[in-house]
Amino acid sequence: MQAPFWKTKTLDEMSGPEWESLCDGCGKCCMSKLEDEDSGAIYYTTVACRLFEEGSCRCSDYPNRLATVDDCVKLTPANVQTISWLPYSCAYRLVAEGQDLYWWHPLVSGDPDSVHAAGISVRGRVTASERDMGSPEDYFDHMIEDEL
Repeated sequence: MQAPFWKTKTLDEMSGPEWESLCDGCGKCCMSKLEDEDSGAIYYTTVACRLFEEGSCRCSDYPNRLATVDDCVKLTPANVQTISWLPYSCAYRLVAEGQDLYWWHPLVSGDPDSVHAAGISVRGRVTASERDMGSPEDYFDHMIEDEL
């Protein structure tokens, strides 16, 4: 039996479909984060990107997201290792660090809903959309202590 691709390939070696399949659909990347300009500390919020669909935990316009959302970040093999706010459970981060995927990851479980059933996704935890935010100060009302 052959080992799964994420155990045998580096992020650079993955095909486009393999790369995309690493996303577990948790939606954590799509939540707004605040950064302290002085300390660099990251603060998490329950405010979702304006393109985020909470039910599916996916982007409503994934192919055009970078053109539509100014601060959307395209993950690449190079930047995965430098993005401090990337969730600790993120498959891209785990593979980059030489770790295995968790049991609830759809590539391991075979079930795209396992990430939600395990309580890893942001489904049911979004309190607002960026569309609803009037000023930067509004985000402070949605800050949480830890990553979702």
